[in-house]
Amino acid sequence: MSGRRERIREKILARVVERPGPLETPCKIWTGPTSGETGRGAGYPRMNLDGGTVAVHLTMWIVENGPIPPRKQIDHKCRNRLCVEEAHLEMVTHKENMRRRDASRLAIRCDDTSNVVSTRAGATGNIQAIAA
Repeated sequence: MSGRRERIREKILARVVERPGPLETPCKIWTGPTSGETGRGAGYPRMNLDGGTVAVHLTMWIVENGPIPPRKQIDHKCRNRLCVEEAHLEMVTHKENMRRRDASRLAIRCDDTSNVVSTRAGATGNIQAIAA
């Protein structure tokens, strides 16, 4: 790895803490600035590099793997936007990224309804109890 790449990697890792995540390896959570709480790109890690603001997870990918080709995106397999663990990042198409996003949102919605009281079934309890 070149000296510049190693310096960038060290700069990133200086602002990271490891936390358990949904994958086998822990997430490396960025503790520095983010893109804010609203808008399309909300919640992504940001840092200053050579006088400009860059997305930290994209920078980490480029440092470890090289440039991101046109029409490709970097997806967080752990679904945590603040994670910069290279093993949790994967290059995918926009279509695949949106498919995973939608599947993740659906899974969250399903989890949220696991303890909903069902008035239609005339019973209380979780979905498994109602279906049984």
